[in-house]
Amino acid sequence: MTVASRTAGVALALTAALLALLVLSVGTGEIAIRPGEVAATLLGGGDRATGFVIETLRLPRALTGALIGIALGASGAIFQSITRNPLGSPDIVGFVQGAAAAAVLQIVVFGGGTFAIAGGAVIGGVGTALLVYLLAARGGVQGYRLVLIGIGVSAMLIAVTDYLLTRSTLEQAQSAQIWLTGSLNGRGWEHVRPMAVALAVLLPATALLIRPLRMLELGDDTARALGVAVERSRLALVFVAVGLCAVATASAGPIVFVALAAPQIARRLTHATGPGVACAALMGGVLLLGADCASQRLFGDTQLPVGVMTGVCGGVYLIWLLTREWRRGSG
Repeated sequence: MTVASRTAGVALALTAALLALLVLSVGTGEIAIRPGEVAATLLGGGDRATGFVIETLRLPRALTGALIGIALGASGAIFQSITRNPLGSPDIVGFVQGAAAAAVLQIVVFGGGTFAIAGGAVIGGVGTALLVYLLAARGGVQGYRLVLIGIGVSAMLIAVTDYLLTRSTLEQAQSAQIWLTGSLNGRGWEHVRPMAVALAVLLPATALLIRPLRMLELGDDTARALGVAVERSRLALVFVAVGLCAVATASAGPIVFVALAAPQIARRLTHATGPGVACAALMGGVLLLGADCASQRLFGDTQLPVGVMTGVCGGVYLIWLLTREWRRGSG
């Protein structure tokens, strides 16, 4: 009960932080809008000019960022629970690199438009995740094997992406690099709706699989003894996690380290022993929306893509995590 109460309190605090960041993101910029006016406009009041700024220019970007962060946080929590490894995230096991290679292939070879690039990214990411899973499945999927194979496949896909960029024209290379950075610039309601529909389908599916996920964290033998169909449950969880990461990547490009860091930060806040998907999802939304606000406001007229900000912060976090794991192992 103590753990449940703490987890509920953290979830409420993260929800409040996410809403505050949403109001901050919508209300700040060249045209400052007070929080009260933001709330009034969102509730159907406010004048027409304020409504245009909020509902047309700022709110779609903020909502897209929040939904992408939620998807990445939930996906990372599932991957880390399946692998029982804090490095088991879509960034590490090859999904992002597969999506990037397929998207660059669409840009450089096929000259695809926005929807073709998004579709290629989804297909590439899903295909890579399935390949890594199948390679790791021989003799039963083990977490460390999944991570190591994912790292190897990621390295090969990075080489493929680099090769494609060397064969591209300057215009193609610029377009590919913009996508590879990960950005929320220009996001509108056409990006919000698919993300909202995908989360409405995939998050309930995740909730249905929480019990098997908890049992899998105890080990395959224990999970089987408790009546869990281990391989079937693991494959279903991989599909859900890949789906969450796929729609996020298709919407904004590869935004790194949110899926890696959000579950670990949420777990340290809640002190929970289970997967903690809900808190990880909320933490992902807070991290991504906070990074987007910082990338827009901290550097004056220069607005950094949100992927740059998450990459810098995530790199520092990854170094700390690796150092901590090394000290724990050597101790």
